[in-house]
Order: sequence, then C-alpha cells, then structure tokens
Amino acid sequence: MRILAAGDHFVRPDLLRAALREELGTDQEITELTLPWPHEPFGPVGDVYEASGTEEEVIEALDGAAICVTQMAPFTEKVFTACPDLRMVAVSRGGPVNVDLAAATRHGVAVSFAPGRNAPAAAEFAIGLMLTAMRRITTADAELKRGKWRGDFYAYDEGGIELDGATVGLVGYGAIGRIVARVLRAFGSHVLVADPYTDPAAARAQGVEPVELDELLRRSSVVSLHARLTPETHHLIDAAKLELLPEGAVLVNSARGGLLDYAPLPGLLRSGRLGALALDVYDIEPPPADWPLHDAPNVVTAPHLAGATRQTAHRAAAITAAEAGRFVRGEKLAHPANPEVQEAARP
Repeated sequence: MRILAAGDHFVRPDLLRAALREELGTDQEITELTLPWPHEPFGPVGDVYEASGTEEEVIEALDGAAICVTQMAPFTEKVFTACPDLRMVAVSRGGPVNVDLAAATRHGVAVSFAPGRNAPAAAEFAIGLMLTAMRRITTADAELKRGKWRGDFYAYDEGGIELDGATVGLVGYGAIGRIVARVLRAFGSHVLVADPYTDPAAARAQGVEPVELDELLRRSSVVSLHARLTPETHHLIDAAKLELLPEGAVLVNSARGGLLDYAPLPGLLRSGRLGALALDVYDIEPPPADWPLHDAPNVVTAPHLAGATRQTAHRAAAITAAEAGRFVRGEKLAHPANPEVQEAARP
C-alpha cells in the first residue's frame, strides 16, 4: 500500500514517515511531500480553508496513494476527483479544516483528525499571554531596551494584577481549557468556565465553576478564549459582550481570531475600559500595516505560535500514524471526522 506523508516545515515529512514506520513497519511504500507552511501563511485553497500548497502538487504527489497523512494539504473536490485510489486522509490537527468533508464522504474517503495534539503547548502559551499582559512584561522589556527605566510601573495606578485570588473566565472547556484551568487553580485563581458541551457536575468535580457566558464576562477580571470557531461562535465576543467585562479586565485570545469582534477593542483599550489585551490570533492573519491595534495601549501580540512546540509536532505525527495503522488493519478509527464512510464499507 502506498502512503503519502504530506508534511510541512513543522510537522515534517520525516516525522510522519518515522511515526508510520513505527506503527506499520517497513512493508508500506511511503512517499513524501513538503508543503510551504509556516514559511508561507496558510489560507483558502480551492473550497477549503487554512491549507498550504496547491491542489495540483497534492494531486501529483498522491498518484496511486491509498492513504495520506498530513497537517495542511488541501483536500478539495478537485483533489478527491483526481485521486480515485485515495481511501483515507489522516489530518494531524485538532479539526480537519483543510478537508472538504462532504466531498470526502461522496468519494468514500475516510477522514480522521488529531484532537489534543497541541493542548499542552497551547495551554502553556495562553498562561504566558495572561501573565505578560497582566504584568506588562513585553512593554517593560521594550522600554528598557530603548533605554527607558519604567519605575513608574510600580506606582499603584500603574501596577499589575495577580492570578492568585483572581477570578479567571475560560470561554471553552475542551482539552486546552482543562489544562489552563488546572494551571490557574495551582496559581490560586477561581476559575469560571462557559461551555455548552461541558457536563456541569464533571466541571465542578475538577474544581471549576460552570456558568453562562454573560455571567462569566461580568465576574472575570481575566478572560481567555478557548472555544472552537464555528458559524455559531463567530464573533461570540462582540461589542455587547465586551461591555459586560469589569473595568480594567484583561482579555486573551489564543484560540481563533473569528471568535472575537476586533473593531471595538482599540477604543476600549484607549479609554481604559479594557485593561490589557493579549492576542495570538487575528481577524486577518497576518494583520495589515494599518491595523488599528498596532498603536493601541497595553496590547501583547504573537504570530499564531501557541501550538509551536516540537512535542506538538511529534504528537501530531504519532496520532495520525496510529489512525493510518487502524485503517490499514481494518479497525475503527479513534478520531473519525466522517464515520459514516467506515460504517458503509463494513460488510
């Protein structure tokens, strides 16, 4: 059986190949393709989003392949139509956003994904963003490098806030949110969570308080977003929701840019209504040169790096290789995106 390891410069083809060899041995023919991400931003390709590379290069590389393991390759109607031998795509991401699932299902191609692959990395990064924004770490660093000693940050009115004793609200309580909550509780925070898919009793047993979103926003001095982006959660935190935050609250978004309405943020920061903002994701990536938040006060930014650890890349490769192994052995996939394909193929 021929397998294509369509990696990039993060989840590299050699990592995918090594994981496949460990899972399946040396009997399979494995070919490689290297896609340009992250040296080139991902984006829409054909009828899918957040993909890297072109449909044409993927079609050429897939010639005769039955399985593809990948992070970013675009799997569109055009690709599925051109690759009749393809039977399974294992995506090493928390969601297969680079796959047209309806097209995959029509063509009888099973699709899997890799939930939790970057959860430790993303959770640690979110905590780092919180601390950086709350204590003005990047501002103080930049000023000192310019030769300015910001001793005035010790003045009471300029002082930061602590996680110890703070009420911190997590919007979304999945794999990442649960790790963030665990770390916050170790700091001494009281953690609120708003997630319609969370069992309230289980959340309470884990030491957090489940509440509705509006209550979370009203009560939290720090809010961190960890929800998945869907049509229902687009601009989940809009101008009206932002007005619910307490004066001087800190807002962190390391999940997806579309969860947050960015338009009101510069005004809220300049007025002091919002105390600080920490971002790893944006409404436009990368933000343009005239982006209004570039010159707003108390903003911490990073270029979508929350999941960028070597451990994440190795976990991603291992999870997708395990799914490929299950498929080769005729076993049920652990993380199917279109389980009806496998069900239909069973005798």
